[in-house]
This record gives sequence, C-alpha cells and structure tokens, in this order.
Amino acid sequence: MPRRHPRPSALPRRWLMTDERLGDALWSAIDALPRGSGIIFRHYATAAKARHALFVRVRSAARRRGLVLVVAGPPVGRGPMLRHGRQRDALTAPVHSRTEAIAAVRMGAALLFVSPAYPTRSHPGAPALGPVRFGLMIRGLKAPVIALGGMDERRWRALSRFGVHGWAGIDAWA
Repeated sequence: MPRRHPRPSALPRRWLMTDERLGDALWSAIDALPRGSGIIFRHYATAAKARHALFVRVRSAARRRGLVLVVAGPPVGRGPMLRHGRQRDALTAPVHSRTEAIAAVRMGAALLFVSPAYPTRSHPGAPALGPVRFGLMIRGLKAPVIALGGMDERRWRALSRFGVHGWAGIDAWA
C-alpha cells in the first residue's frame, strides 16, 4: 500500500508563511530560505485572479530553488497540489489547541503548524503559549510539529527539546 504522506524526515524544517503584509519583500524572503525549505502560500485577501498570478510566480521561484510549496485556502492553478488546512486531504494543518492538534492527527494531517509559540506581529496582543505550555500541548502527538508565532532559528532550537520538527515564520525571513 503506498504511503499517504511523506516520511517526517523528508518534510521541511523551515517554512515561510506568505501574506499580503510581505509585499515585494516576498521575493527576498523566498531567496533567504535554505534549499529544501517550504512555503505555505496564503495571500487570502488577494483577489482570485491576482492571487493565481502571484501563485504562478511563487511556484516558479520554489521550483527553481528546490522548495516545497503548499497552498492554504482556496485552490489556485490546476493539477495536484499539497494542501494546508482542515480538509481531509490536507497535508498540513494549523492548530491552536491540543484538541485541534488531536483532531488534525486523526484526520490524517502529516504535519502540524502549532501557534502561537511566542508573541507575534501577525496577532498583536494574542496570548502566546511560551516554551513550557507549547511542549505540553504537543506532547505525544503522532505527527511532526512546526512551531509558528514569533519564531526564528534561535527560538526553534530552544523548542527542539520538546521534539519540535521545525519552524515557520513571516518576519524572520523578510
């Protein structure tokens, strides 16, 4: 029987989350990603036609740089694509609580994006988990975890003692 999802060791450890806030800094952020990293293409507020055109450019840059590209929100383009979200066919899932994390694993998500680990500009004033609560939240989960929210390489290393597979960010790459 073929595997439904890639092995955890094959999944990127570093991710860029795109959004409109990046503007033209999106291209330097993509260039800053190490080969084999991933991009979660979001741009939810961009009109459908412009979102598709931007996706095509990001997809081209991702292919050229050897990056994994995952689409969040409404599909863009044609053909098979990796999906991010709460759908049953999603490769990745965003989670903000232990209950959501367990539900995502049961639905078959191969990679969990857990947030917010630390305070973040994306959600000003929102309470962050911090290292200890983050570690407790992900303890024993049967899917690799990507830490999100105020993350950078240094903070990822601090969370790695809890078994965190990798990290994602916006500002850290821009």
